[in-house]
Order: sequence, then structure tokens, then C-alpha cells
Amino acid sequence: MIRVLRDFSTGVGLLAKGFGLVFRSPKLLLIGAIPALVTTVLLIGSLVALGVWIDEIAAWVTPFADGWNETLRTTTRFAAGVSIIGAYLAVGLLLFSAITLVIGGPFYEHIAETIEDEQLGGVPEAQRVSWGRSAAVGIRDAVLLVGLAVLCAIPLFLAGFIPVVGQTVVPVIAVCVNATLLGIELTGIPFTRRGLKLDVRRRVLRKRRAVTLGFAVPTYLLCLVPLAALVVFPAAMAGGTVLAHRLLHDEIS
Repeated sequence: MIRVLRDFSTGVGLLAKGFGLVFRSPKLLLIGAIPALVTTVLLIGSLVALGVWIDEIAAWVTPFADGWNETLRTTTRFAAGVSIIGAYLAVGLLLFSAITLVIGGPFYEHIAETIEDEQLGGVPEAQRVSWGRSAAVGIRDAVLLVGLAVLCAIPLFLAGFIPVVGQTVVPVIAVCVNATLLGIELTGIPFTRRGLKLDVRRRVLRKRRAVTLGFAVPTYLLCLVPLAALVVFPAAMAGGTVLAHRLLHDEIS
């Protein structure tokens, strides 16, 4: 347990290190914020639209409650609305991350290269990845990860109707699952630069799950704050680069 807590705090420290790296280099912060701005506008717009229509959507997914008394029907549909918004945020943040990485591939590759070359001793075996290849890999990985998120969101949505557990335990599990998937996305570029595929990335991160969660959970929660992603995402990309570099170094040591 002590080791788990220590590893988790190490992951949190890597995100803090990412913030330090980009704040010491405003150029990196600006480079990372530009693609994030585009996708932030899209995400906020879609979330506002969901909020406008959430009552109708909640009623549509709970037709069985039509004949219930008003109190029970309202409570059930409120729980459904909360679950729908939670599921949307989970999938939406992964889509946000994926789209941002695809749009800003050259920007984030520059951040990863700068940090690894100037702060971490470089990567002798690094491959030059064109934007086209980076985008293709990013889209493929995003489809797989978002698919996993949707598969996980379905049982979590249903579990959200369980009294007490659905409002306490389920949200915690959802954050951990979605943060893990976000962490996989944010460490993609360092792995791709080494010619390593998604299955390798997942295996390496899974071996140090507590460290990965320590990095990814606060990143995920901070990204839920409106507009915070403009700063969080560049910092998370920098921290994810350091995380990937360390784990890969440990893997071959």
C-alpha cells in the first residue's frame, strides 16, 4: 500500500514537472495551447448543446418511467441525466485529447522532442514521424481508445442507477478508467517516436499503474474545468513525455 501511494505521488509529481517545464518555456506553452483552443471551443459548444437537450434525452432513455409517480420519475431521470453527462464527459475528453493530438501533431511532437533532447538526454533511436503518419496513428489509436471508453461507459451508466453506490463508487471508478485511457493518449508521441505500438504502450503503463494514475487522474480532473485545458494540456503533454521516457528507460534497464 505504501508503495502504491508513493508511486501515485510520483505520478502527480510528473504532472507538476510538466507544468514547470512549460511555464519556464512560454513558447512551449503557446505551441501546446493553440491546437487545444480549437478543440476546447468544439467541446464546450457540444456540452452546452447537451445541457439544453438533457431533459429530453434523459426521458428518451428511460421510457419505462413514463407511468411512475412524479417523484420517482423525476429522480430516475435526474440520475439518468447525470450518468449521460458523465459518460459524455468521459468520451468527450478522450475525443478532445485525440482530436487535439491529431490537429496539433507537429506542435506536440516538437514539445516531446524539446523535452527529451534538452531535459532527458535525448533519444538516439528516435524516428522522424511525418504529420501524415502521426495523424494516421493518432486516429487509429483514438478509435480503439474511444471504443474502450464507450464499452466501459455502458455498464457504468447502468450502475449509476444503483442507490448510493451509483453516486459514490461509480464516479470514482469512472474517473480512474477514463484517466487511464487519457494517460495512454498523452504518452503516445514518445512511444511513436521509438516505433512502439499501442499494445506496447498499454503494457508498459499497466506495469506501473499507480504512477500512471497519479499522473492521469489530476490531469483528467483539471481538464474538466472550463478552459483549463489550454494550460493543462501542454503541461500534461510535457509530463506525459517525462513519464513515458522514465518508464521506457526502466523497461530496458
